[in-house]
Amino acid sequence: MTATLTLALDAMGGDHAPEMVVKGAAAILPRFPQVRFLLFGDAEQIEPLLRKYPTLRDRAELRHTADRVHSEDKPSQALRRGRNSSMRLAIDAVAKGEAQAVVSAGNTGALMAMAKFVLRTLPGIERPALASFFPTLKGETVMLDLGANVECDSRNLVQFAVMGANLAHSALGRHRPRVGLLNVGVEELKGNDAVRGAAELLRAVQNPPFEFVGFVEGDDITKGEVDVIVTDGFTGNVALKTAEGTAKLMGTLMRAAFQRSILTKLGYLLAYSGLAMLKARIDPRFYNGGVMLGLNGIAVKSHGGTDEVGFAAALEVAIDMANDRLIERIRADFSGAFAEALTNPPPSIAGAGNSSISSNGKDTASEPVKIAVAEVP
Repeated sequence: MTATLTLALDAMGGDHAPEMVVKGAAAILPRFPQVRFLLFGDAEQIEPLLRKYPTLRDRAELRHTADRVHSEDKPSQALRRGRNSSMRLAIDAVAKGEAQAVVSAGNTGALMAMAKFVLRTLPGIERPALASFFPTLKGETVMLDLGANVECDSRNLVQFAVMGANLAHSALGRHRPRVGLLNVGVEELKGNDAVRGAAELLRAVQNPPFEFVGFVEGDDITKGEVDVIVTDGFTGNVALKTAEGTAKLMGTLMRAAFQRSILTKLGYLLAYSGLAMLKARIDPRFYNGGVMLGLNGIAVKSHGGTDEVGFAAALEVAIDMANDRLIERIRADFSGAFAEALTNPPPSIAGAGNSSISSNGKDTASEPVKIAVAEVP
């Protein structure tokens, strides 16, 4: 990285803010020496923390505001009353060009509502989506949507595929990502109209910047055979919470098993190094950073309950996207072949599963974005 990169931080967002925000920012400085920060929040709380990290203090500008968005605030309330909140001011900094990305561990629904209102969506994109990363047998995979859009039509899913592929390129270094649609089976006749229609639209695109592999099932999520898994926000959020719950269950059962007797405790000591590697491999903190794709600016949502390690991981995601010029890449994709495919879908799916597509292929959607207030790791 050669040019200075500025990140706007909602220093008051999250269960352990502002301490974990300051510590997370300080942690990445040795690896990213040209990153600077704009910190928005209560100066009385943040300034003493900055004094503990002289290097960070020299590369951060603190902008005071006493207002903050609370975890229990409704998105509509935060949008109306939170104009001077740390979250809103951090988003505004991106809109004004003062920062290249915003990172917040605050209220998910409020962040989505504010970011969409301030940054707006990119041309060709109807609804922004929440995306994050899953550990797999072969590394990591991108999955979206994870809760921003409970109901989606075929065009939404195609847009998610394009955005997810670009995120895989930026954050995972996949130059031609493999993209799959999450379905109840891999056969072409399986699934609802929206999923089948999205598959047909994706197959109709000429020379896409990714490889569409067709349908994938739930047990394919962790296999690593695809780089991007596309689904609606309802299904994606259920899959996310199921994975989180399964990981917690396995951890609890393993601890109970190793504590049963002296022999099992001895076995734990013998297997300690291997278990430590396993823990690090599936530690959700290292996959922290839900990306709000489709906006005219980079916005990253950190898990609200994370610590400085997880927040640092979210900062790295924002840095990767800014360095790879993610917004410009997505904009370019939607000005080419995808714009044609979405404007003039194949006759067989012009109406199926696409409530927002009229008979002439034009967008007639008028419903607002449905926001599910869900924590995203």
